[in-house]
Amino acid sequence: MNKRSYYIINGITIYRIVAAPFIIIAALAGQFEWFRWLLAVSFFTEAIDGILARSFKVVSVSGARLDSTGDDLTVLAGIIGMLVFKPSFLKQQLFFVILLLSLFAIQTFVALIKYGKLTSFHTYAAKAAAISQAVFLLMLFFFSAEPYALFYLAVLLTTLELIEEIAIIYFLPRWKSDVKGLYWILRENKSQFKRENILNTKKNYI
Repeated sequence: MNKRSYYIINGITIYRIVAAPFIIIAALAGQFEWFRWLLAVSFFTEAIDGILARSFKVVSVSGARLDSTGDDLTVLAGIIGMLVFKPSFLKQQLFFVILLLSLFAIQTFVALIKYGKLTSFHTYAAKAAAISQAVFLLMLFFFSAEPYALFYLAVLLTTLELIEEIAIIYFLPRWKSDVKGLYWILRENKSQFKRENILNTKKNYI
């Protein structure tokens, strides 16, 4: 592993974690320009740090945890920005916001109960949901027209992603980072079950 690349890429991720409180402060202070540009930079770092980590082969468990934390904090900052700068839109879509927050709370709760820590799966569904969230929030704060279609797409993808993660927690016996999705977990469990049956059969035969 290239240590220099490792520190640089993790530094980009840590920036997102450090920047989140400042984005929230900017929102609460009514500094719209600071808020939206800082949010845009954070989403940009979210887009590039995972790509860089895979390109330079510096993917790590600690990096995955930092990345998940940074992603969640950035989206939280965006939601607070909606509360401050787009209250009518947030009020109009409050049901969907509560739905997503409830699913996230359930996912967090079951992960803590089973693993004793938060997940960092980075599934394909999670990546698709993150892209849709970022595009929606940036469109919301940088353009005058409210992007309803993007919002509903983000809600749909995020709902499916959170339900999938809850199911993954149920089927995955031990904590693991960078999981492709539920299909791969079920396939892996099936293969493991077959291997155990073969071993048991051999033992019984002997």
